[in-house]
Amino acid sequence: MAKVEIYTKAWCGYCARAKSLLQGKGINFEEYDITMGGPKRAEMLDRANGGTTVPQIFIDGRHIGGSDDMAALDRQGKLDRLLGL
Repeated sequence: MAKVEIYTKAWCGYCARAKSLLQGKGINFEEYDITMGGPKRAEMLDRANGGTTVPQIFIDGRHIGGSDDMAALDRQGKLDRLLGL
């Protein structure tokens, strides 16, 4: 199974939606809460090429974007393959 990482903030509806999609597929993920900023926020900005919105999602180190991007991959039938399902 793929390694999934997701940068989130508290009270973020898009973050909750992305996590729900992954959980519905039985996917474990590493969540990095950047609500208070800090080094993980700087890491996210670097990895996401300056992307400042949350969530920012990575599958096996590949940046796939945010919640809407991941949902679009799912609708296109591409997400399961990326996740190794």
